[in-house]
Amino acid sequence: MAKKIGVIVFPGSNCDHDAYHAMKHVMNAETEFLWHKDTNLDGIDLLIVPGGFSYGDYLRSGAIARFSPVMNAVQGYVKEGRPVLGICNGFQILLEAGLLPGAMLHNEKLRFVCKNVHIRVENTQSQFMSGLEKGDVLKIPVSHGEGNYFIDENGLESLEENDQIAFRYCTAEGEITEEANFNGSVSAIAGITNLKGNVLGMMPHPERAMEPILGNSDGIVFFTSVFNTLQLA
Repeated sequence: MAKKIGVIVFPGSNCDHDAYHAMKHVMNAETEFLWHKDTNLDGIDLLIVPGGFSYGDYLRSGAIARFSPVMNAVQGYVKEGRPVLGICNGFQILLEAGLLPGAMLHNEKLRFVCKNVHIRVENTQSQFMSGLEKGDVLKIPVSHGEGNYFIDENGLESLEENDQIAFRYCTAEGEITEEANFNGSVSAIAGITNLKGNVLGMMPHPERAMEPILGNSDGIVFFTSVFNTLQLA
């Protein structure tokens, strides 16, 4: 049976079509949009919570979207051990919903940043990452104003002990530097997983790095790992 990917659409989402195109037309997977009022996730093999500005980022990023009806279904989906990928605003929504630990602050220099960055693979044990090697460096674009990941010392220690840190910002050579950590995230964190490894949140946009015409196709490397690990192909 063909595997199906669901892409949630919230009012204000602007990366939902990017994710849909990447999955359906580049990865050649059966893909459908899910409206934020949908509550039935039956038949979805990978759920993507995309980037954008859900509900205009009022209050704070993801704070209103977490109350959308679909998020109750997402909570149940996660409890069943099924895979959820949150990208940028999707990551923020998963944090607000309590599906991932920590919070997002405004970028350290209080500026919106849109550019290619490098991220280093830190964990290959999750449901998404086994097709990658620890230490691999990917060039992936970011586009956010609130990507400064924060967690307290105890929380960071827990993330490290449980191998929940998926990606860190780095140089092209894989070095963790202050300059590479452009938004000021704690421990240069660019992405994390939950304890079970079936929820991944990341600020960079792999769906925007899927075709050579864009000047960057490292997103294919990431999604190939996701598809192989989850047997979506």
